[in-house]
Amino acid sequence: MSGVRIGIDFDNTIICYDKVFAAVARQRGLVPEGWEGLKTDVRDHLRSRAGGEFAWQGLQGFVYGKGIGGAEIYPGVREFLAACRQAGAKVHIVSHKTRFGHQDPDHTDLREAARGWLREAGLIDAADSALAVGDVYFEDTMAAKVERLVNLELDIFIDDLVEVFEQPHFPKATRSILFTRSQPPHPEHCKPIATWAGIRHEVFAE
Repeated sequence: MSGVRIGIDFDNTIICYDKVFAAVARQRGLVPEGWEGLKTDVRDHLRSRAGGEFAWQGLQGFVYGKGIGGAEIYPGVREFLAACRQAGAKVHIVSHKTRFGHQDPDHTDLREAARGWLREAGLIDAADSALAVGDVYFEDTMAAKVERLVNLELDIFIDDLVEVFEQPHFPKATRSILFTRSQPPHPEHCKPIATWAGIRHEVFAE
C-alpha cells in the first residue's frame, strides 16, 4: 500500500455533529426539551416549520464554527489513519466548506475552526498523525472540491455524499467509497460502507 493516495471528506465523514446539533437546537428552543435526533432529524424538523430554513442556517453557522468543539470523531477513524500511516499511504482531507457560514453574526472562520478541531483531536500536526495541515484542503464549491481530487490524483476517495461521486468530472480512476448507513440504490462505481472498521477492512483487507 506504500505510495497509495487516499482522500477523505471532513464534515459527516471524519467529524460527527449529531449530538452537538441536537444539544444546541435544544438550548435555542428550536426543538422541545429532551428532544433527541441526528443532524438530519434536526434539519428536517426545522425545515418543516415556517422560517425553519433560516433557523437551520443559523444553527449550522454556529455548530460548524464556535460550537465545533462539541462534535465527535467517528469511531474507527483513528484506527484507519493509523493503518494508513503504517502502510505508508499518503492521506489528504478534501472538503467543500465555505470560509463563513450563513446567518452567522460572528463571522467565524469555519475553515480555521475545522483545522482547530483537527489539531485538538490530534489528527494533524501531531508526531504520530498521518496528516499535516498542508494535507487539508477546503474548497468553496463541490465542483472545486472534485477538481482538487483530480489534481491530487487520488487512488481512493471516501465521502458521505453520493452527489460528489455523481459529479461529471469525478475521476473515473479513483476508487469511490461512500460512507453511509443507507441502503442502495447507489451509483455502480460507489462502494457503500457503513463503518470505518468496514472501510479499513476494504482498503487494507484487514
